Amino acid sequence: MTKSTLIILIIILLTACQSNPNMTQPKDLEPPKADKVSYQHKMHGDIRIDNYYWLRERDNPEVIDYLERENDYYQKMTAHAEAEKKSLFEEMKARIKEDDESVPYFYNGYWYITRFEEGKDYPIYTRKKDSLTAAEEILFDCNQMAAGHDFFQLRGINVSPDNTKVAFGVDLVSRRQYTLQIKDLSTQKILATNIVNTSGSSVWDASGRYLFYTHVDPTTLRTEKIFRHDSQQTDADDVLVYHEKDATFSVSVGSTKSRQYITIFSYSTLTSEQWFLEAANPLADFKLIQERQHGLEYSAAHFGDYFYITTNADDASNFKVMKAPVLNPSKANWEEWIPYRKDVLIEDLDLFEKYWVLTERKNGLTQIKIESWDGTASYYLPLEGETYTAYTGYNPQFETTRLRFIYNSLKTPNSVFDFDMDNRTKELLKSQAVLDSNFSVSNYVEERLWATARDGTKIPISLVYHKDTKLGANTPLLQYAYGSYGSTIDPNFSSTRLSLLDRGFVYAIAHVRGGEYLGRQWYEQGKLLHKKNTFTDFIDCSKYLIEKAYTSSQHLYAYGGSAGGLLIGAVINEAPALYHGAIAAVPFVDVVTTMLDDSIPLTTYEYDEWGNPNKKEFYDYMKSYSPYDQVKDQAYPNLLVTTGYHDSQVQYWEPAKWVALLREHKTDNSLLFLDTNMKAGHGGASGRFAYLEELAKKYSFILQLEVY
Repeated sequence: MTKSTLIILIIILLTACQSNPNMTQPKDLEPPKADKVSYQHKMHGDIRIDNYYWLRERDNPEVIDYLERENDYYQKMTAHAEAEKKSLFEEMKARIKEDDESVPYFYNGYWYITRFEEGKDYPIYTRKKDSLTAAEEILFDCNQMAAGHDFFQLRGINVSPDNTKVAFGVDLVSRRQYTLQIKDLSTQKILATNIVNTSGSSVWDASGRYLFYTHVDPTTLRTEKIFRHDSQQTDADDVLVYHEKDATFSVSVGSTKSRQYITIFSYSTLTSEQWFLEAANPLADFKLIQERQHGLEYSAAHFGDYFYITTNADDASNFKVMKAPVLNPSKANWEEWIPYRKDVLIEDLDLFEKYWVLTERKNGLTQIKIESWDGTASYYLPLEGETYTAYTGYNPQFETTRLRFIYNSLKTPNSVFDFDMDNRTKELLKSQAVLDSNFSVSNYVEERLWATARDGTKIPISLVYHKDTKLGANTPLLQYAYGSYGSTIDPNFSSTRLSLLDRGFVYAIAHVRGGEYLGRQWYEQGKLLHKKNTFTDFIDCSKYLIEKAYTSSQHLYAYGGSAGGLLIGAVINEAPALYHGAIAAVPFVDVVTTMLDDSIPLTTYEYDEWGNPNKKEFYDYMKSYSPYDQVKDQAYPNLLVTTGYHDSQVQYWEPAKWVALLREHKTDNSLLFLDTNMKAGHGGASGRFAYLEELAKKYSFILQLEVY
């Protein structure tokens, strides 16, 4: 441990001398108690009593009062740590370069740059014509646009082909309901267009007159319709061009990299369907590539006279690539182009004029393959490391031999490269600045371990720690995982995480089943009726880390968010004594109730992920792991639960109900906090640094537990 680290720990110890929960809690300060109002859920002959169902009444003053009482309790119980929270915030913020900007990219005659100014929370989107030395044109200054709003998010910036207009979406509530607007770049004025309830994304036709956009159902928040808007006839009604009536599907609109076609993509968890339209003929009808078939996933890229279709057709679970003529692209005309490989997951295909680039994952690690269309070149981009993250960046240009890619690892800051596919040389364009004189990549150790799950499966763990940290039973360790939707949690670099590593923590990512770290089968083994593998994998990784003397149960902490919060809830129900503390951020914990309510956003779309509880087999299995349904009379670890009042993905009442029920049943004196951001949604507060305040709360929670 470095001298500076030791000094920091001493300061924390001195300022947190009252951090023992049994010492800090005033005798007259009792945890909030939610009223119990009996409500019965009846399904398949089973009755579930839910005494806190009433907390879903969003506008009920008593609900607001309960949430505010929980917030007040949390604030009073952690008042002794306010200085530490502020110190952590300032420490993490100080590592970030405030006057920063993105690496420019060139498209359609302009260089596009996103930059930040010192002391400001939001990005400024700019462009320069032809040359980086040209005068800067500001597209959007989000600092000005966000003024006066508690929450602000801009997305879907979409410049017209003639460079005279830009469409964009704005969300002022944090419920993913964007208002779509158009800005005239010649006058810098916002046009009268004001389209509510959209996803924020849009696509222009080739002329720049017609705008295609996605409409969001205001109740379920499902993207269900595609409209065509005439920017020259603002008083005319927008034309519905596609309506997805199947409630288990959602839709999006986009365009091929060639910009020759506008595409509509309709998708569920296991099935997809794609339509296309010539961008130069926007009033024509969309054409279907291949009619949906349950379990068939495909996505088409365009080049020349063909679509190149990444698909799982014919049991290619890790995907293969097929080639089909644009004039007749149905499955009957698909021709194998890149064959299926059992041990390699195809994640992305990017097409260029001279080369095509394939992103693969083998044994958990990313590989980027480059091959020329004429077959004279075929090689893998050189990547090094035991555990790392690599992916292709935004490459909008066809006519280039330069590939932009990003590389980082748990100890290596994010680095942006341009790779010359002809000469096979790379140029570092930017490395993430870490404004900390004590930071050096050489100060940290990263490893990849393999734990053995109870069924014999090897589970990978990526971890990082400071080289001066002495591993053993007294070493604090924060274990993170997600494990749903086939979403892979790669071992990314985080400058904020240094605040833990420099204080002697080990940080570990358990690559549990339910993600796709080890291929599509890794996902299949952690969903539907195999979902419990996700939870037991996490527990078995924890036991392995303890067995290998990286930590002990007295110093082990669990962390997950959203579906990862479900993971935390299930884990602490099954193995509460394994952890000293846990953090469940915006946790999806009332699985059965939510999946039975098709009025809640995302429910029907996710039947293929969790199962449809209207079927008894899935109902019984869900109930057997649902954290809310499985709360027991037992001791639980110290727990911090966070949520957002406007959360559209996991409604605030799930964590609120869960905390209320835990208070009723827990048999210990451990800490239990519910922290509700009353002005934010699933992603937390907006603004560049606001998230650091929330992260400081989480870090402070486990640091205070670790002091005592």
